[in-house]
Amino acid sequence: MKKVERINTIMRYINNRAHFTISEIMREFNISRSTAIRDVKEIEAMGMPLVAEVGRDGGYSVMQNSVLPVVRFTDNEVKALFIAFMATRNLQLPYLKSRHSLAEKLLGLISENQQNDLVLLNQLLLFEGTNPNNPNLLELSDLPHPILEKLIQIILLDSYLLITIKEEKALKSYPIYLLHLYREKSHWLIEGFELKEERRKVFLVDNLVNVEAYPVKKRLSRKKILEKLDRQEEEINLVLDLGPKAIAQFKKYHPLKFSISYTNPYQATAILKSFVNVNNPEELAEITNWLLFLGGDIKVREVPEEVLEGLQERLCLFCP
Repeated sequence: MKKVERINTIMRYINNRAHFTISEIMREFNISRSTAIRDVKEIEAMGMPLVAEVGRDGGYSVMQNSVLPVVRFTDNEVKALFIAFMATRNLQLPYLKSRHSLAEKLLGLISENQQNDLVLLNQLLLFEGTNPNNPNLLELSDLPHPILEKLIQIILLDSYLLITIKEEKALKSYPIYLLHLYREKSHWLIEGFELKEERRKVFLVDNLVNVEAYPVKKRLSRKKILEKLDRQEEEINLVLDLGPKAIAQFKKYHPLKFSISYTNPYQATAILKSFVNVNNPEELAEITNWLLFLGGDIKVREVPEEVLEGLQERLCLFCP
């Protein structure tokens, strides 16, 4: 009997008894004392409320009215979970090392016929980024940035962070109030309100060297941060309506700070609102080139004069 199957069987055995001992588990499942103790501890760690009883004849009892309910999945639910699990295999997600144990536990909850279906699906289905010669292979590049899990643990406790970023050959620290942590174009990104410049900024997690909580006495209140963000929204000077072709181009490439909001349920149209710093020549050139990259499937609602001039200059290069 496999370990996952044995643990699930032991859980059902425990569920049907008010009291049990390690010796009973050893006899019932023909396992050693050390294995029985290890299995019981793992079951307890999974959330089953067990109470150890001290004494020569002591054992374990299950807390009344606290036994975990039996989890059952329909065939479609099992396939949905498994396919979602497969689709994220090569996406540089955190806690990747837990995938194997999670898969074992999921397989232990389903029937043999369902397991056979999943084995077949695993052989037939391939997703972007997987190796067709060995779909189960995890390359080194599949692992997320080593600091990502530490970052997640910290932001679960506190949104005020002091992050250290590698910029060219130097390190620079930024105090931020974290707004979002998201993944886009194969990169993990931190979107935060930079507390010194008092402006929304985006940082690459790949460039993150260190992260820690920002001292309380130096913080700006969340209310004031949101008020400042609302005022900055008024500074928006680039507004575009995007059609299906422009949305497809946007997904291929866009500046990190840009995002779109879909304007219909089918995600066939969208609106983009952002701020372009026309006093920054590099940013101005990047935006000009990017607008040409989007193609003709856009409708301009608002755009800075400097961007229009840059577009005209670029287009004149193709004039006879």
